[in-house]
Amino acid sequence: MVTPPAEEEPEHSPLTTKDGWGRFVDDTPTCPRLLPARERKRLTEQERQADDEARLDYHARLVVVATPTVRRVFTTGRRLVLLNRHQISGRRGLIVTGQAGTGKTTAITQLGRNHELLVRQRLGATAAAGRLPVVYVTVPPRATPKMLAIEFARFLGIPVFRGDTQTAITNAVCDLLIKLRAELVLVDEIHNISLATRAGAEASDQLKYLSERIPATFVLAGINVGASGLFSGVRGQQIAGRYTLIDTEPFPYGTTPQRQQWRQLIATMEDSLRLHRHKPGSLTRLDAYLHERTDGAIGSLSQLIRGAATEAILDGSESLTRKALDGITLDQNAETAREQRRRNRRRRQDPGADAA
Repeated sequence: MVTPPAEEEPEHSPLTTKDGWGRFVDDTPTCPRLLPARERKRLTEQERQADDEARLDYHARLVVVATPTVRRVFTTGRRLVLLNRHQISGRRGLIVTGQAGTGKTTAITQLGRNHELLVRQRLGATAAAGRLPVVYVTVPPRATPKMLAIEFARFLGIPVFRGDTQTAITNAVCDLLIKLRAELVLVDEIHNISLATRAGAEASDQLKYLSERIPATFVLAGINVGASGLFSGVRGQQIAGRYTLIDTEPFPYGTTPQRQQWRQLIATMEDSLRLHRHKPGSLTRLDAYLHERTDGAIGSLSQLIRGAATEAILDGSESLTRKALDGITLDQNAETAREQRRRNRRRRQDPGADAA
C-alpha cells in the first residue's frame, strides 16, 4: 500500500535563516521503494499518484555525491575547525572558489551539515540544543557593511529596525553568536564583495571584523574570487594570509583515470534512480555524451539527470535514454560550451565550412 501525501504543504524557509538551516540539517530524504510491476498494477489511481509523487519529490533532490571537491572541503574545513578551537586570535579560514556549477555551495553546505551533526553526536541532544554550531549567509549584490550585518541578523532572527546603526546590529550579532557558541560560519556569494569599490572594501573590513569578534572558523565561497580583486592590495593580502584556497573545477575527461572518475560519479547517481523501466548501466555508458552535455560541471550533470528522471515519471517512460536526455535544456553555460565544441568539430571536419 502507498500512503497518499498529506494535503498540507510543509513550511519552507530559506537556508539563510536559522529555521531553514535547521530543516536542512535534519532533512534525511527517504528513498522510496520501487514497487514490483505486479504490486504496482494493483494500486488504485490515488495510490499510483502518491507513489509517483514520492518518486518525483525524491528525484527533485536526489543523492548528494561525495565528489573530490566535497571530500576536500570537508577534510580541510574539519581540520581548520579543530585547529581554531582554542585560538584566541589569528584564526584561519577557507575560501572555496571556481566556475559556476562546480559544486561550491553544495560543498560548503555539506561541510556545515556534517559539522552540526558531529556536534550533536559529540554533545548529545540536550547539550547541543542550546547551541548554534553553524551559520549560513549569502552576500547580497553591492553589499555594504550594514547589509552584511543585516544578513547575519536575519539568519539569527534578530529584528532590525530602520534607525538601527551598523554598529548596533553588528554588536547584537556578535554577542548572540558568542553566546550560542557558533563554530563554523559559512559565507556564500563572496564575489559580490569587490575591493575595487569603497563599499566593497568596507564590506570586506566588516567581514574581517566579524571573523575576529566571533570565535569561529569562517568558510567563504564565490565565483572566481581572485578575478574579483579579493586578494588585491593590503586588504587582499590580509585575506590571502589568513585563508586556505580550494579551487573547484569541472571534471576533466582527458585521461583514463579522469574518465573512470567521471563514470564512477555517473554510476553513483544512476544507482540512486527510482525508475521502473530503466536499464542499469545504460546511463553510465553515456559518460562521453554526458560530459559533452555538461562540460564536466557537477551542477549541470545533476540538473540533467534529475530533470530527465522527472520527465520519465511524468510521461510514463520510466527510463533515461539519450533521446530523453536530449530533451532537457540545461543552463546557458553548459549549452554554450556544447555548441562551441560542435563548431570546433565542424571546423576540423570541414575547414571551409565557416567561410561558406
